[in-house]
This record gives sequence, C-alpha cells and structure tokens, in this order.
Amino acid sequence: MGFGTQNKIKIEGGMASMTDLVFLLLVFFIIMSTMSEKNTPVELPQPSETMDTSMENTTTTVVITEDDLYQIMLSDASESTNPYGVKTDGVSYEEIREFLILEVEKTPEMKVKIAGARKASYEAVFQILALSKTKGWKPVLAYD
Repeated sequence: MGFGTQNKIKIEGGMASMTDLVFLLLVFFIIMSTMSEKNTPVELPQPSETMDTSMENTTTTVVITEDDLYQIMLSDASESTNPYGVKTDGVSYEEIREFLILEVEKTPEMKVKIAGARKASYEAVFQILALSKTKGWKPVLAYD
C-alpha cells in the first residue's frame, strides 16, 4: 500500500532567472552611466532672504589656569579695551568679574566658553558657572 504522494512540490528558486535579472540590471546601469553627461546643469532655487554675514564670533572664552587665575579671550579683542587680554598672567575672580559682565552683556547672543586647566580647582570653574547662571548666559565647558 503506497500512501506516499507522487506530486512533490519543489521549493527551490530558479537561479538561472535570478542571474539573468542581475545581468540585465548591470548592463542597464553601465549604459546609463556612460550616456549621462558629466556636467549636468542643476537649477538650484535662489535664496529668498539675505544672511547677515557681518555677524562676528560671539564667544568670550574665560581661561582658568592651574593657579586658579582667570584670563579673558574676547571674540574680537581689537575693538575692545581689554585690560585683561590673553597675554596677561591672569587675575583673580574679583578683578575680572565686572569686566566679564560688561563684555558679555554687550551682545545678547554672547556665549561664554569656560576653558580650565585640569589642575584648576572646581571652585574657580563653579564661580564662572554661577555667574553665568545668574546672568542668564549660555556657558560652554572645555578643558585641556
């Protein structure tokens, strides 16, 4: 008594048709790439507004040295009267506080970058952070 089925369905996919398809796609892309121009003109939309490119870098950097002294690097030191320029050895927080407030509040978009040495104390960094928070500035922390 043969109860086995005579009709077996093959589940295998036809690989010959798959290779034919890949070959045809390859030929199509090769022909299309050789026919396309190298310098195809592209029409880009024109801007509707003009951007103000005269906007300067609006970042004031406060550098905290290993001795917990402060230096200010202004975004544009040429126009400002900076008594505590980059070339100083550093001054205390009390000496630099008022000058920093005046410089940062000149421009509403001003950001304060706090760059501290690894050996600078946390208190020196937090003094500038606290001043930034009370004045509503946007501080950015960096270290070397």
